[in-house]
Amino acid sequence: MATDLEKFVNADGRDKLVKEVRKKIDALGIEYLYLQFVSVTGKIMGKGIPSDHWETVASKGFQLVYGATVNLFLNRAGDYLGYGPEAAELVGIPEPETFMQLPWAPKIGRFYCTLFRNREEKQDPGGFLTSDCRGNLRRLHDEFEKKHGTRLRIGTEPEMMWLKFDENGKPKDGFSKPYCYHIDQFESLRPVSLQVIKYARQMGLDMIQGDHEDAPGQLELNWMYDDVLRNADRLTTYRQICAQVAREHGIFACFMTKPFMGVSASGCHHNMSLWNGGKDKFVPCGNDKDDLPGMPHNYMYVKGGDNTFMPDTDDPQMPGAEGLKAIGGVVHHLQALTAIGCSTVNSYRRLWDTGFWAPVFADWGFQNRTTGLRVSAPGRFEYRSVDSMVNPYIMGSTLLAAMDDGLDNNLDPGEPEERNIYEAIEAGKQVKKLPMSLGEALDHLEASDVVKRGMPGEMYRLYEEYKRDEFARFMSTVTEWDNDTYMECLP
Repeated sequence: MATDLEKFVNADGRDKLVKEVRKKIDALGIEYLYLQFVSVTGKIMGKGIPSDHWETVASKGFQLVYGATVNLFLNRAGDYLGYGPEAAELVGIPEPETFMQLPWAPKIGRFYCTLFRNREEKQDPGGFLTSDCRGNLRRLHDEFEKKHGTRLRIGTEPEMMWLKFDENGKPKDGFSKPYCYHIDQFESLRPVSLQVIKYARQMGLDMIQGDHEDAPGQLELNWMYDDVLRNADRLTTYRQICAQVAREHGIFACFMTKPFMGVSASGCHHNMSLWNGGKDKFVPCGNDKDDLPGMPHNYMYVKGGDNTFMPDTDDPQMPGAEGLKAIGGVVHHLQALTAIGCSTVNSYRRLWDTGFWAPVFADWGFQNRTTGLRVSAPGRFEYRSVDSMVNPYIMGSTLLAAMDDGLDNNLDPGEPEERNIYEAIEAGKQVKKLPMSLGEALDHLEASDVVKRGMPGEMYRLYEEYKRDEFARFMSTVTEWDNDTYMECLP
């Protein structure tokens, strides 16, 4: 019987795509290829090869230690996280349809890859590697569609901050002032934002709007929503683009959630909806469609179909029945999902710094920014308990798991909350609060068999191990606050 790896390499039509990539490589003068995948924390990992070896790597792949999926980092005890040195090497197979020339380095092309277990493993040789968060999302999304007949579309709102360097070369202050929606502050970052937009459009991001947010140097640039996997790829690409533009301009692209207290953090709201049908439509994003710097797949956006979240009553603010059940699952599991959406110790500074619209309660409402979920427009929900450090692949797969539970069990999200949630609580409403530390969030995740279904195979074990170690490192660190508060204290 053919392995998962063999089926993937020999899939119908793939050989033709491999040949089309060769034509692109030759036409564009590509000399080197980045073969990239995404770790459990969302970090981009991989290898590089000369483009002469494209056909070989397309069929045989490359090998890299399993621990690369956990960033190849050490835990507090000095041991490798996730996998030891005795573990086998994964096999990464590039996906030809994702080929893209890097606009800032035109001699280099990049691919996203799917990961597999080693061919010589005693158990499940050549099977899908479940520490591949991107591959997991693709498979779980396909299973969701087979079961429910719908697919998840997501649009993300990636806030981040552009910072200056201090005299020691460390990122410090925001490049602009913390004035939300001020065009003058937006203009101060124009050379940066326009370069990001230029590269993004070349790489297939259909940019639609942007603004200056209300923290120092904080911008949000948006592209059109799409299938959950392609949107996650575009968010990952966007982060790469920002890092490159920062290098070109001598400033720092900061995706840390809360570098400054007293101003807003960087969120990454996910606007989501479930759809029946729809077809891919080519969107050139300003490129010459007959001379693209990448494969057409990168410029496809799913359009049309039926949005099951649209109202099916006379109330334009009330989502349809299927949308309510799906969101009922998200509301029900919001505390466990917070461990994915708010994935770092620093994430919880966002929830503790009051007065900046951070969502801290497991509730929902129409245009209500004090709840964890809101109906941001008819037909879509905005998931707010997620920030700029999120791994969008694990976020997507766990949201699917929660929605699956809501649909299976007709979970009721309750009545929408129209009041400011703090006022509602003062009036006597009982509302679950989101976890207020990474450790507490991980406890909720550990207790949620439903959300863990979105982290199949080894994924939950690796994420849990990595994040527990991160929280333990924080708890075992003496901070500047500790010294300022306790150093001169006489008990």
